[in-house]
Amino acid sequence: MVAVVGRRYLPRGWGDLGRQLLIWFGFAALYQLARGFADRNPAKAFANGRHVVQFETDTVHRLYELTFERFVDQRHLLETAVSWTYWNSEFTVVGLAVLWVYLRRHDAFVGFRNSVLLANLIGLVGYVFVPMAPPRMLGVGFVNQHRDGLVSLAANPYAAMPSLHAADALIVSVVLVGVCRNWWAKALWVAWPAWVWFCVMATGNHFWLDCVAGVFVALVAMTAVYNARLRRTFAVRRA
Repeated sequence: MVAVVGRRYLPRGWGDLGRQLLIWFGFAALYQLARGFADRNPAKAFANGRHVVQFETDTVHRLYELTFERFVDQRHLLETAVSWTYWNSEFTVVGLAVLWVYLRRHDAFVGFRNSVLLANLIGLVGYVFVPMAPPRMLGVGFVNQHRDGLVSLAANPYAAMPSLHAADALIVSVVLVGVCRNWWAKALWVAWPAWVWFCVMATGNHFWLDCVAGVFVALVAMTAVYNARLRRTFAVRRA
């Protein structure tokens, strides 16, 4: 029965699914540990965070993140949706999207997977060299409602720059807009990055500058992955 299910629903059988799960969860575990130990320099992280506050107030004369948080806090349903999105967009949504593409649009899977993995590796380098406290920890008016619990054992609290929530949301959007067939699904995924960016700012976890950096990381990762795939495709055709 298990073998029949594998032949019917799995593009390359149970063995390949096992390899992909090992790659995905192995990377996630190592990434979380590396991120947690990448830099534990609170003084530097807070100094970098204050530099961003100064930059934003000098450039746009206000902290839009604080405006978003206060707007959300006055609306319970929106507050719940924003909080749910922050906690689930990075792992739950990305994980389910990768799994769905693997099962239903397998030709797009490798590029999707590699783009997410490369973006997260680039992000880790950013956390090592530019540790940054999130807005909610800087004492500039945000309400810090986070209770990290056991997650704090493997997570770096000073990893706001770049925003990988922003990066991964954009990668998910680009891939799913390309592979989904229904117009309403495409419309949903077109809107997804902007919603995630709003949520990570409204929860006080990222500055808009972190989101800009995350978008840049996503574009670099996708460009590197898909350019490499195109070069390999052309090389095979010429051969």
